[in-house]
Amino acid sequence: MNATLLAVALSLVSAGAYAAAAVAQSRLAGRTEPGTGVLRMLGRGAWWSAVGLNAAGALLHVAALNYGPLTLVQPLGALTLVVAVPLGARAAGRRVGRTEWRGTALTLLGLGALLLTAGGSAPHETLTLPEALGVGAATMAVVAGLSRPGARPGLRHAAASGITSGVASALTQTLTVAVTDHSGGPLFSWRLLTVALLVSAFAMGGLLLSQTAYRGGLGAPLAVVTLANPVAAAAIGLALLGERLQGGPVSLVLALLGTAAAVRGVVLLSRAQARNADPGEVPEGPAPVDPVPSRVVIGSPRPAAVPEPLAVRAGGVPHP
Repeated sequence: MNATLLAVALSLVSAGAYAAAAVAQSRLAGRTEPGTGVLRMLGRGAWWSAVGLNAAGALLHVAALNYGPLTLVQPLGALTLVVAVPLGARAAGRRVGRTEWRGTALTLLGLGALLLTAGGSAPHETLTLPEALGVGAATMAVVAGLSRPGARPGLRHAAASGITSGVASALTQTLTVAVTDHSGGPLFSWRLLTVALLVSAFAMGGLLLSQTAYRGGLGAPLAVVTLANPVAAAAIGLALLGERLQGGPVSLVLALLGTAAAVRGVVLLSRAQARNADPGEVPEGPAPVDPVPSRVVIGSPRPAAVPEPLAVRAGGVPHP
């Protein structure tokens, strides 16, 4: 198996692990109060199950980055949303709807177009220490802006989670290539230590931000995470790591069409999942209706029983 096929295979399994983790996080977020702190969440087994699934997906993703470029591996991360559709439907005890299947098909078609334009060679270039520090500082500034109080906090936290995860992937590729290719310098250096610390910080930050984003449901936040992740990683790959789209102008047109199809598919999936999340909240309303008629029935005999003795006493009739 050549490097490209191996990178694709590892990315597919990684997407499955990430999808299972997203469903687990969404279910945990639905059972968690908004004010629950991080320390209290760390004491729950469901949280560590999600962490384990995310860790498995991350390790497979790291392995894929060792065999394929960011422009190839990162778009495959959108399959996380595609895999999460049947997993989420099964967890909710329902069937996958027609709109969800349409979104799945469009996402797959768009990914196929993007894969045809991605470079197929294994990565060789890495970020320098100033470049890694610059990327880290810019990412922190963007995340701080997205995390400020305001409207739609779930979607903004999801965008921040996708960006931090994409940057962590780009930094992970630098770490992986540098460790496996000893000709690039010493195995232990300040550059690799700094990159490793940034990877750990951004990976954990992305996990916590996604947990916060999923409190409003799985569909739309996961769609935003899925789109923001490859955009951030591909931007670093194209701008700093010398990666290029292959095929010339025709390839660029194909990439744009594939991106449009994938975005449309993700939007359909997010809308369908958001609609499916709403009916579950309706049955909670009618519960208090039953006690109201019972109070009226119990109180109705009171006006007929009380006035009679008072009327007799008013007429002066003596009672023993």
